[in-house]
Amino acid sequence: MKKYIIWGVSLLFATLACAQDIENHLEKKDTINLNEIMVVGRHKLSNYRQEKTLSSIDDFLEKSNKITMIKRGNYAWEASLNNMNSNRLSITIDGMQIFGACTDKMDPITSYVDVSNLEKVSVGSGQEGTEHGHCVGGGIDLQLPQSTFGVSGLKTSMDVGYETNGNYKTTGLDMEYSNHKFYLNADGIYRKSDNYKAGGNKEVLYSQFEKYNISLQSGYKLSRYESLDAHIIYDKATNIGYPALPMDVSLAEAFITSLTHHYANDSTFIKSLETKIYFNTITHIMDDSKRPVVPIRMDMPGWSDTYGFYSKASIKENKHNVIFNFNGFYNRSLAEMTMYPNDTNQPAMFMYTWPDIRTLYTGVYAKDSYRFNENETLSTSLRFGFHKNRIAKKTGLESLQIFYPEIDASKSRFLTSMSSNYEIKKHKFDVAFGLGYGERAPTVSEGYGFFLFNSFDNYDYIGNPTLKNEKAIEANLKANYHYKKFHIGIESSYFHITDYIIGEIDATLSPMTIGANGVQVYTQLNDATIFDVYLNSSYQLSKTFSVNATVGYNYGKGSNKEPLPLIKPFSYLAEINYNTSSFNAAIQLEGNGNQSKYSRFYGEDETPPYAVLNLNLGNIFYINNQKTVLKYGIENIFDTNYSTYADWNNIPRQGRNMYINLSFVLQ
Repeated sequence: MKKYIIWGVSLLFATLACAQDIENHLEKKDTINLNEIMVVGRHKLSNYRQEKTLSSIDDFLEKSNKITMIKRGNYAWEASLNNMNSNRLSITIDGMQIFGACTDKMDPITSYVDVSNLEKVSVGSGQEGTEHGHCVGGGIDLQLPQSTFGVSGLKTSMDVGYETNGNYKTTGLDMEYSNHKFYLNADGIYRKSDNYKAGGNKEVLYSQFEKYNISLQSGYKLSRYESLDAHIIYDKATNIGYPALPMDVSLAEAFITSLTHHYANDSTFIKSLETKIYFNTITHIMDDSKRPVVPIRMDMPGWSDTYGFYSKASIKENKHNVIFNFNGFYNRSLAEMTMYPNDTNQPAMFMYTWPDIRTLYTGVYAKDSYRFNENETLSTSLRFGFHKNRIAKKTGLESLQIFYPEIDASKSRFLTSMSSNYEIKKHKFDVAFGLGYGERAPTVSEGYGFFLFNSFDNYDYIGNPTLKNEKAIEANLKANYHYKKFHIGIESSYFHITDYIIGEIDATLSPMTIGANGVQVYTQLNDATIFDVYLNSSYQLSKTFSVNATVGYNYGKGSNKEPLPLIKPFSYLAEINYNTSSFNAAIQLEGNGNQSKYSRFYGEDETPPYAVLNLNLGNIFYINNQKTVLKYGIENIFDTNYSTYADWNNIPRQGRNMYINLSFVLQ
């Protein structure tokens, strides 16, 4: 292991004298610029340099510098941006608010779509990500394909993939038809994996899953300037194992639908107007029936229903480019737990873990990008919102009043967000500097959760309806220098968060979960600090060869002088690429340093350093004028057994894995 680390760091700093054009860099493994739009879907098969045509959305998101996926198993990873988990992020699907139905975060929003559904992903760091909702860490919007009117007729494509580790099989089919007035897109994808194996051929039990996803999109052109789109996504996953948790999932099911009206006319004051109404419903059932020995059997179903809308307008006048977004949603979150003692003579115990929380939100967002000249731009954004929670179950209210006797059934909040960013672009360099302030409301679990077990620190958690809004002041800097074939860039963010929401042990309470260490109640630190910096560099050696490298450093500490949990240690990536019009190859070394500043106070332990080597190859060729894309390679070539800081309870990651993806594009 040590020799891999030494070799990796040596290669890394050797390549820090190197660069290539940043747009080409976005096509490769590491996505640097979080403000850019990142193409991910099979709708863009011409971008055959993508490592795996059939990679999951989780795999794709993890390629970004500032995004880390928290893993509790082989499926449904939770996105973390700027070292902040999904509680502090705004994650949407095409601007639609969707909320998971699992109290243990076993169903993040990203798990209910697939690459076959998406055209691109937009990531905004900090207050740059507030177009669709309030956050302190940033926003991720998984964007659906745009209208595709034309005379292309019928097009189809088919994808098949296989990976040796876990006997992982994937199949996808996409069909689209369009003319001047009407289009119809349909796609489906199926994924199935057995238990995967960690390095050293060690099987990781309860890491299997099976999933299929179906999407249907249709549109009709009402006039030259107007069109109407309808979209339906159905996603169902079954038999999902979570090796890092005490329970698995027998069903995770989502139905997502929307109707959108588009207006676009460059000759009018309002250049475009997009109005969407939507509905989504999620059912999630936790299940321990396949675990051979548990202290007590439990059924834990959860449901989440969301109704929402947004209306977004863009105006371009003189040097101003203005966006307005008026949006709102109504959500119902309900979860329950029934415990069945092993002694059948004892009665079952029932309680609401989310006592039917109803959330109403409405807000307005405005952003103005003022262009002083062709080189300088000042962007300013504001978001104001009204947020209201209500406990609909009387028994749930009475349960929480045991701990908070004075609370009412409802709680209203006003939320504010603002940011400003100055950018200057010259021939050889560009620099951007931004400031922001944002607030967020507590999540359903933080505000109203009732004895939610966290296997990370082995404590039960109780929500706190009296929490204040969490607030953050941020500063960010981004600079890039280009000289011929050389590029080097730095990107850094600083967050000072007040009223930081986190659990605190209450020794007067007894846990509900057998074997738990105790009970924590959500409370707030006076403040917390999070900082990150990334250095990126690349060099185009020739028309076909290029090298690039990235190093990153992250820091997080609370006002109690304890390190914050899940802060990424020193990280690095080095890559050598070979690209022609029909063939590409890349060898990548990626790893993390030792997690020396871990948070024992919050249940973490030290994670040792690791380094893994990957080889990715791809071909594009034609059979009877039909495009075929072949992707293949080996991940973790040396079969390293390792865990990262973001692997729940230190579950090991995959060992050596050989994969092949084949895509046929039929006209």
